[in-house]
Amino acid sequence: MTYDVVVIGSGPGGYSAAVRAGQYGLKTALIEKQQRLGGTCLLVGCIPTKSLLHTADVWEYFKNPEAEGIQCRDPQLDYAKVLDRKNKIVTKHSKGIDFLMRKNKVDVLKGHARLQGNGRIELKSDKGTETVEAKNIILATGSEARMIPGLQPDAKQILTNIEILDMPAVPKSLGIIGAGAVGVEFASIFNRFGSKVTILEMLPRLVPVEDEEISKELEKHFKKTGIRIEAGAKAENIRKNEGSVSLTATLANGNKEEMEFEKLLVAVGRKPNTDSVGLENTKAEVDRGFIKVDGYQRTAEPGLYAIGDVVAGTPQLAHVATAEGMAAVAHIAGKPVRPINRSRIPGATYTDPGIGSVGLSEAQARAQGFQVKVGKFPFAGNSKATILNKHEGFVKVIADERFGEILGVHIIGPEAYELISEAVTAMEAEATVETMMSTIHAHPTIYEAIGEAFNNVDGMAINI
Repeated sequence: MTYDVVVIGSGPGGYSAAVRAGQYGLKTALIEKQQRLGGTCLLVGCIPTKSLLHTADVWEYFKNPEAEGIQCRDPQLDYAKVLDRKNKIVTKHSKGIDFLMRKNKVDVLKGHARLQGNGRIELKSDKGTETVEAKNIILATGSEARMIPGLQPDAKQILTNIEILDMPAVPKSLGIIGAGAVGVEFASIFNRFGSKVTILEMLPRLVPVEDEEISKELEKHFKKTGIRIEAGAKAENIRKNEGSVSLTATLANGNKEEMEFEKLLVAVGRKPNTDSVGLENTKAEVDRGFIKVDGYQRTAEPGLYAIGDVVAGTPQLAHVATAEGMAAVAHIAGKPVRPINRSRIPGATYTDPGIGSVGLSEAQARAQGFQVKVGKFPFAGNSKATILNKHEGFVKVIADERFGEILGVHIIGPEAYELISEAVTAMEAEATVETMMSTIHAHPTIYEAIGEAFNNVDGMAINI
């Protein structure tokens, strides 16, 4: 049997592409080597992590209920049930993907796929080895955590995003190497659960892909809540002890310090899963493991597309993988295609306070030669934020002074990862600052802060 489309990998990009191909009436198969569908994001990434973050939010209310007029004596965190809830959420949605495959007549093939070129795929499984043929192949094999040379995760002391999700108990102390989204989210989780958390980051600031003011605000809040932050620091001589991990940290001031933690999370980025997929049997061009594609997600190999974390030049985000999958399948089916627009990709970090961003940072906009105007509005001036007792942070709008074009929006504060959607929609619709100034925002809401920030581009905010 020859399929119209074979998708390799069942993460958000892969399974969404398979569903869309089925909707278009294409004969489709989805190959997955894991027992369950969903990929890293659902099984050991986005979804279980956000489950823990939600529990940490709820736990904060139980620990500090007095401001709400509630008495809650001696609250207890049953971490086994926290993990059980997380696992049930993952299982539910993995089964949901199974249902979507059946609904859209997608064949699910279990096993390890390896490209053979010319539309052929070698599939190895418990049943043996077979060849699957396809007119079009979409490679969506995702990524895995990078590890510091010489270290291996062991599920006991040295952890990646996978092992930390299944720790049976909250550690007394947690060291984190890396202050990107993964590092700061786990810092936010376990600091609130009671761990003594230390973050080591080689670059000068937390969440270095964000606007610099966002990084400063997050650092201020993290330090306020007891998280130790050492930016511009290097971790060396990492060694496992009986029940702990030790390392030598060279701090930004040049001093060296010996540190010891019960657990150490390595969160230094992710590498594409392209080493063993058979790219050498194709004409696909690869740069440091990442695959080069055009606006339709086509590689240099005829009929081979790539989406998600394996793609060169786009952020390793689940929603990017999904959008790229939609573009690839539309091109295969001969439907209208809208290639990915890098300036319209939202970023979301689910710390407390949360972070949401889209477009250029202030520094990037100035570096590109724009005449920049900035509008900021603090959540301290927002009545709903007061009701929620979530005053930290602000909304920051980056605009072009000449034409009022929205160049970027950066939010840190309550539900920032939800609020950013208005800015993404505005930019996608090519709305101007003037348009957003006249957009009516419901009251009292936290998203009023976005309207105020747009007004403040011209110094016209009301509540500050």
